[in-house]
Amino acid sequence: MAEGVTVRLLGPVTAVRGGMEIGLGSPRRQALAAILAASPGQVVPISRIIDGIWGDDPPRTAEQSVYTYVAGLRNALEPSRGRREPSKVLTGTAGGYRLRVSEVDAIVFTERLDRARRAIMRGDHAAALPDLEEALALWRGEPLPGVPGPFAEGERARLGEARIAAHECRAEALLGLDRPQDALTPLRALTHHHPLRERPRELLMQALLGCGRRAEALVVYEESRRVLREELGVEPSEALRRSHRTALQSGDPGDGRFPLPRQLPRDLDGFVGRTKEIIRLKGLLAPWDDAEPNPLVVISGPPGVGKSALAVRIANLVKDRYPDGQLYVNLRGATVGLPGLAPLEVLGRFLRAFGVDGDAIPADVDEAAALWRSTLAGRRALILLDDAAGLGQILPLLPAPRGTAIVVTSRETLAAGDDCVQLHLPRLSLSESVTVLAKLAGAERMAAHPEETAGLVRLCDGLPLALRIAGARLADRPNWSVAALTGRLRDERRRLHELASGELAVRASLAASWSALTGSAGPVDRTAARTLSLLGLLHLHDVTAEVAAALLGAPADEAERALERLADAHLLEPLADPGRYQLHDLVRLFAAEMAPDDAAGPLARALSYFIASARLAVTTMDPHRVQAEGPEVTSSGPHPVRGPDEAIAWLAREETNLVAAAGQAMASPDAGLARLGVALCYSLFWYQQYAHEPVPLIKLNRKALEVCERLGDRLGVYHAHGHLACGLAFQGSAESRTHLEAQLVLAKELGDRFSEQRTLGNLANFLVERGRPEQALGFAGRQLALARRIGAEVGVRYALMMTGRAWQKLGRLAEAREHLDKALAAALRIGDTGQEMSMRMILGEVCLDEGDPAAAADHLGRALAVCRTHGNRFGELQCLVHLSRAHRSLGDPGASLPYVAEAVPLAGELGNAEWRGEAEKEQRIVHELVGVPAVRM
Repeated sequence: MAEGVTVRLLGPVTAVRGGMEIGLGSPRRQALAAILAASPGQVVPISRIIDGIWGDDPPRTAEQSVYTYVAGLRNALEPSRGRREPSKVLTGTAGGYRLRVSEVDAIVFTERLDRARRAIMRGDHAAALPDLEEALALWRGEPLPGVPGPFAEGERARLGEARIAAHECRAEALLGLDRPQDALTPLRALTHHHPLRERPRELLMQALLGCGRRAEALVVYEESRRVLREELGVEPSEALRRSHRTALQSGDPGDGRFPLPRQLPRDLDGFVGRTKEIIRLKGLLAPWDDAEPNPLVVISGPPGVGKSALAVRIANLVKDRYPDGQLYVNLRGATVGLPGLAPLEVLGRFLRAFGVDGDAIPADVDEAAALWRSTLAGRRALILLDDAAGLGQILPLLPAPRGTAIVVTSRETLAAGDDCVQLHLPRLSLSESVTVLAKLAGAERMAAHPEETAGLVRLCDGLPLALRIAGARLADRPNWSVAALTGRLRDERRRLHELASGELAVRASLAASWSALTGSAGPVDRTAARTLSLLGLLHLHDVTAEVAAALLGAPADEAERALERLADAHLLEPLADPGRYQLHDLVRLFAAEMAPDDAAGPLARALSYFIASARLAVTTMDPHRVQAEGPEVTSSGPHPVRGPDEAIAWLAREETNLVAAAGQAMASPDAGLARLGVALCYSLFWYQQYAHEPVPLIKLNRKALEVCERLGDRLGVYHAHGHLACGLAFQGSAESRTHLEAQLVLAKELGDRFSEQRTLGNLANFLVERGRPEQALGFAGRQLALARRIGAEVGVRYALMMTGRAWQKLGRLAEAREHLDKALAAALRIGDTGQEMSMRMILGEVCLDEGDPAAAADHLGRALAVCRTHGNRFGELQCLVHLSRAHRSLGDPGASLPYVAEAVPLAGELGNAEWRGEAEKEQRIVHELVGVPAVRM
């Protein structure tokens, strides 16, 4: 065996020598390493290797490929070995290869598991436990991830099954050592991830019974029975049924006397608004026709939105309809530092309130719940359960007998409860919010500064808790103006600190929800808490599961479950567009406080996802446009788009977030993040150009220019100048030429001939559009010569197009058509629809100048279709105006009407003064010709 070399298969396939991890290369090379490592020190025939990597259909070059993989694997395992020096680790023999290593983690794992099983069989749990814990500690994730071939597939299944068995054995050992509490959490995780395995459920029931939690054990059995019936159509095994029989016990429900409890808290004097919600709740709890009330009403919403206040208000309004008692309990579902009340404790309180002797209350939650239903039978009672942590906390109290109503407040969504009507409580409106402030700080004070008051409401997110705190602070400081407090709250670093008064604090309210998630035994809850903290790193308008997955470094489905969990906890708001979520400002600020110190990794993953997705979308939109070079990014997968329409729709939907992420990253002092920000900025260029968005294009690329100059990235500086030139040209700014000339100097200094010819073409375009076609011809000619010399066909086509454009502007229409026809033919041959669009637009103008409106309409109609496919809105505007002119020239001004009807509002949207004037002028001419009244803009 080779001393010091360990092969690891229980996770990514790697090797370790001297404590240093060795990457083993491509997935198929990893497959070879895994096959050889499974039989260390033994000769593995080449035929078995080929079968293990390719299966029944290997390529003809399979054997040669194995030789290549072997050579690469030797170099990876023995980098210092001389070329002629024989390998000590990986040796070849007649017909096969032998791998000599000191250890293979999968083999060690199997040996430890087998030894532990034998110890358990002889009842020696103390001996088994260390072996099992050592075995499980070897795992680093899914075995052999991404490794292809039948061997890897079979090993993943075999090792995965063995890992589950090891967890089961460990739990069995803990139970054998009378440590059921230690077995609970891993067994819950095991049953969650493998819901159809009965052994973990059986062990979980035994652990719960060992902890004295009989009711939970019974719940596990009922859940097991349901899952097995629904998924497999079978009943639980005898072992599970035996555990169920052990858990079942009977008790004495007691006799029960019935006083009339009146436990509702007093209604708040300062209650404001919620008229619509109160009307609906009264209809549910006190129907106008004396019908039975709805048995379960849930008021849900984010922290601080006023759920408890509304519940107390409505309970006091309808209490006369419930003569047999009104019960209240604070379930402490979101009270930091205090555990939530257990269902059995709540049942005990309520039963004692109705006169049941404490000794007669069963210790079993199901039995206590049965006694509770018996006690309420035939009664009309109102029960207010304030601040429920979730449906599980109140489930034993449900369903209430007919005539009794249960009102629940919760930060969680509880709509899954039987007979449940859930009312989601929104933030207060502006007028309601101002009323809250006025009641606390004085109506005159609020009315004197309406704009500042409205700003204060916005900064408080319309949350009653935040408004009450702000109002209390103003009341305590009569010398403060509304503007003074608003100014303090505008500082995002201080806002949560400022929103605190006495024991009231927005941060504490949000922290309660956070703590409930972080302290939960459920992996989804803990992932949701981590997701929220990571969302605090990115300052985005909204997020999707893909973005959250990138931040987490986890699959999108796991991230989606986390986002849904946060939405259920009302820490995220689902938007109308499915799959999109938004953090309100105060939650965003809290999330930023909870963000991890090491932000570079998650941010880099999110930026890489954005870059990869934007590059793919732009390439799909127009595959022939050359994108700026940038750093290679690794992403779990870009957002998939099928065709240009989907690509443009995704870019339009995500642009706000993409721009925000790029700007945030470029402002980072971390050079790596700043480079990713620049790459994201550059990935948006073609979309922003086609969509005619000069303002964000210029703003982003000015920042990119600063970053690249600071980092000494001269190629990045080159691209920033070019992008700025484009955006400034849209605005008609002469500064555009300054950037193009700087770009040309840089291209020559870098020796980048492709970039040089590209800039020459852009200078030609600038000069044509600025009314200098003679100068433009010189630059276009230089581009053409250089592009032909280096074989840049896209540059050749562009140079021909620019030459034709310059000749058109000079009135030399024959020369213009000659060059444009050549350029168009070349674009059609290669399928470059983007250049085809531009050439047809110019040819359409040439045809109009030549007096051939029919040919012009044909070219412009084709160009318009491509503009719309590519999302080129400025090109679309130009086509519409010229098509109107073409149809006028054909003597059919009525056919021009639809074009000007589209062109004028589009010109207004794009904000280009020159073309807005052209569109409005064309519309006036057309309307006069057809006798349609002029449209006032």
